[in-house]
Amino acid sequence: MLKAGELSFLFLLLLFFSNEGGRRRTKEKRKSASKKENERRHREAAKLTFASCHPPPPSSSPLPAPEKSGAAAGKIPPQLVDGFLDFYGNYRAAVVNSGVQGADEAEVARVMTAIADRVLDQFVHPYEFPSAHERILSPYDYYAFGQSYVRNLVDFDRSAMGHLDRFREVERQLAAGDNVVLLANHQTEADPAVWALLLEGAGLARLASDVAYVAGDRVVTDPLCKPFSMGRNLFCVHSKKHLDDDPALKEEKQRTNRRTLGALSKALGRGGQLLWIAPSGGRDRPDAATGEWAPAAFDPAAVELMRQLCAKAAPRGHLWPLAMDSGNMMPPPPATEKAIGERRLTNFVGVGISLGEELDLEALVEGIDEKDREARAGAVAAAAFSAVCEQYDALKKAIRGGGATADGAYSQPWKN
Repeated sequence: MLKAGELSFLFLLLLFFSNEGGRRRTKEKRKSASKKENERRHREAAKLTFASCHPPPPSSSPLPAPEKSGAAAGKIPPQLVDGFLDFYGNYRAAVVNSGVQGADEAEVARVMTAIADRVLDQFVHPYEFPSAHERILSPYDYYAFGQSYVRNLVDFDRSAMGHLDRFREVERQLAAGDNVVLLANHQTEADPAVWALLLEGAGLARLASDVAYVAGDRVVTDPLCKPFSMGRNLFCVHSKKHLDDDPALKEEKQRTNRRTLGALSKALGRGGQLLWIAPSGGRDRPDAATGEWAPAAFDPAAVELMRQLCAKAAPRGHLWPLAMDSGNMMPPPPATEKAIGERRLTNFVGVGISLGEELDLEALVEGIDEKDREARAGAVAAAAFSAVCEQYDALKKAIRGGGATADGAYSQPWKN
């Protein structure tokens, strides 16, 4: 027996496929879409959203597995349909069983209808990410869209923020025109929303929304990721882990990386740039034997690149180690997968972020020969990683203990 939320979800698919013939247009392959063309596509997307959020009543049409017929017609990959239905089921369980007021079947249907609409629209009007992508707020607000989805999975009563004073110092540095780079561990696709939700709750709106993420290729190519990525500021790169996945595309990926590097340099040159990067090159994984999470090792080359970019820019640069604990909310596959379309599991959990002390770059390389660049880069990366691990362990203990600590180092400012 299908529940009300599932009916809404399936009716969305039915509506999409029944109307697609009138919406589909001939598309030519192109390497990048112009800003004017993308704006036109977003206006159309907004119209689709309105239509899809008003599905017909159950009595108006039967449910002859429209998602399967659409897949058979080649409109969407069959595995994506199965993934959607599985995703809907575990998201519904996480939200409805959370015990939070308003987290009911209607809320699940509202969120999942929006997600299905945004994802399916990518098969009609695929968005192509430039090297430097600015979050899209109009005519459709993709930032609010992502926040709404993740908010239902955050147990704010068991979440924590470590060293609020350091976040405020970062805000002061940005206000002064300095650049700030966050060297972070990375656990889930929801990390940008976790970061933003906790900072919004702490009254640090600029840090929440204005940060730019160094993003790998999966978040701008996976059909389920793309709409959420469209609501974030991104510098798009191809990580070393996936550079050789398709030898035929390697050269183009390298060109994209060079363009992104140029865009990064310009942004830092303007000053006041907040940048988030995961020097590990991917998401953390829990230990196979114990199930315990831990930050993945940092790549010294990635940390050194950030140091060099900050050093070359005229505005002053600051490097801060950032720990994030969000793995249990949306755990990734046990091992890195090359194929797009991984299974999405969701849970209602406590999450957290914590800043270590700003890195003193001169002190970290003191006594190391200036000509030994590898040793100097290794020393900075090791210090950053050590600080993240230290913050992560303390953050995890705070979350397990209820979120806040007696000494005030870990707090819940959204409750104030």
